[in-house]
Amino acid sequence: MGREKFLAGLAQMDSTGLWSDNKKEAGELIRRAAEEGASLVILPETADYIGTDFRRHAARVPGPVTDFFQEQAARYGIYLHCGSITRKTESGKLRNTSYEFGPDGSLCGQYSKLHLFDVEVEQGPSYHESAEIEPGDKIVLVDTELCTLGLSICYDLRFPELYRLMAKFGAGLLVVCGNFTADTGKTHWEPLLRARAIENTCYVAAVDQCGRKPGFQAWGHTMLIDPWGNILGQLEEKPGVLVGEIDMNRLGEIRGQLPSLANTRDDIYELKSNYMRFFEEGGNK
Repeated sequence: MGREKFLAGLAQMDSTGLWSDNKKEAGELIRRAAEEGASLVILPETADYIGTDFRRHAARVPGPVTDFFQEQAARYGIYLHCGSITRKTESGKLRNTSYEFGPDGSLCGQYSKLHLFDVEVEQGPSYHESAEIEPGDKIVLVDTELCTLGLSICYDLRFPELYRLMAKFGAGLLVVCGNFTADTGKTHWEPLLRARAIENTCYVAAVDQCGRKPGFQAWGHTMLIDPWGNILGQLEEKPGVLVGEIDMNRLGEIRGQLPSLANTRDDIYELKSNYMRFFEEGGNK
């Protein structure tokens, strides 16, 4: 399943602690991307709220935040990846979760961040995401009429096994929604993204936050990368939209020339998971 070519719109945001402001900014960026012809629009991590009290502001699902994204997808007839939102689970715990909505507004996939950002960077940020957030427990692929998407969030980027598994099971476009810090982003963001594209011969759409956040500066530099590792387009450090072409024929050509996925030595080493989840339009399996 998939189109030969389509346009993806990467919407870089400067989310704050006010949903009303974030809603307005997201709506404007989604509109701009759709008007430029994007069939898929992607937002960054925690697009709905970035502040100091995630528990108080955690979204109900379904609720006003997801209702808004559903309405936007249906309004423009696009696939809309909401980046991620912080949501309350039935147990009362919080999860950092991505939602994918189809052109009719229906939910066609969701993914909760697997790897939580617990770090102590010298002369940089100290952050313990696990103090409030519980990790997800599934690797997620979403099969759409455009292509198969492999979903990930921010710190996941540092775990290449996740992306290899998604590529192995059919992903053509790896989605990275981030709120990367400038301290790490200036050195690590681009090399990690290009590595994930090259080693898995996949497109990578990496959408980041920008602006000042509580305790750190977000890096921005949203970018679209092809399976050869070429940067097809990049934003800087302000909110904006990057629209670029995903060419599945090009992906097939590169995999034919450099068949690293096919050349994996499964007889010597094997990478596998019992925690894969596949979403298909019209249902999931």
